Parts: sequence; C-alpha cells; structure tokens
Amino acid sequence: MTGDKDLTDARRRTLLARHGEALELFTDRVHAVRADQWEVPTPCTEWNVRDLVNHLTVEQLWVPPMLDGATIEDVGDAFDGDQLGEDPVAAWDQAASAAREALHARGALHRTVHLSYGSSTAHAYCAQMIADLVVHAWDLSRAIGADEHPSKALVDFTRHEVEPYAGGLAASGLFAEPVEPPPDADAWQRLLAQLGREP
Repeated sequence: MTGDKDLTDARRRTLLARHGEALELFTDRVHAVRADQWEVPTPCTEWNVRDLVNHLTVEQLWVPPMLDGATIEDVGDAFDGDQLGEDPVAAWDQAASAAREALHARGALHRTVHLSYGSSTAHAYCAQMIADLVVHAWDLSRAIGADEHPSKALVDFTRHEVEPYAGGLAASGLFAEPVEPPPDADAWQRLLAQLGREP
C-alpha cells in the first residue's frame, strides 16, 4: 500500500484532473448510445452495452461509501444487479456525479479504503478507477462505433497504471489472454493487446 507521503499536491491535482477527464470520456460514450444499441455485444464477451454501462455505474456508486470508510460487508448487496432502471443515461450521470464529488472532498485522496483484496490508499483506488474508465470507454466505443482513441494524457496515465501488473491480469479471470498487437501498433493499441483486446 502506498503511503500518504507519496501523494504530493501535484499528484493529487493530476489524479483529479485525469479522473474528471476519464469520467467525461465515458459519459460522452454513454450519451452516444442509441436506443437500439443497449443490447449489442461489447469486446467484454459476457457483457452487452447495458451490462457494461451498469458495471461502470456500480463502480461509481461504490466510491462515496468507500471514501467514507465503509467495508465491502457494510455495503453488502446494495449495488448488486441492475442499477440502470428505466433511464440508463440518467443513472450513469447521477452515479458519476456522486463519485466525482466524493473524490473532490477535502482530504478524500489521503484516506484509506477497504477493497475486496484488502486496504488501500484512496489515491491508489482513484488511479485504478481512472484506468478502468479509460479501458472500458474503449470497449463501449468499439461496441457503438464511436471514436476509440482517448487523449494522450489518458493513454499515458493508463499505461503507467496498468503495465506493471498487466501480465498477471489474465490469470485473475477478469481479462482475456494477451493478443498480438498489429506491427504498426501505437502505445495505446499495445496496451489494449496486453489486456486481451483486439486493437
């Protein structure tokens, strides 16, 4: 677990900026989903578009209680199942807004959060959330035919966050085995290939 001494003010500002940008990227893609696209498949083979958006919505719903010190057991099954209801876009917007507000609260990134694999600093949790948003924004973009390229700042951040442990992700069962990137692949496409996605 990274100590608070590693969270400089500059790092805190960068994290919040990248998190805001990643939320905006995913929000833009959610708002671009047409009415006839919610059931189409995504690169996450077990999820259609609605499942994918629900997954990210649930992740945002966890942020406020996690930052308030809640444990997995405290939250229980509150966010199980479908959280999108009759208006998936509004459900996402509301969850994203609450997550952003919680992370911007005074001292939020200096707190400790209790995750499924143990305790972590809130700033490490935030970094993981950013990477997840960026990668899943690509999944959603591929599914609905939107622009698949995040900004260079988000690509660089996500690579820095994910590459140290990318090699072990397939073993977790949450990611497919790495694939061979195209010969002319850029940094983003190489990372996607590491994560089992066909760029």
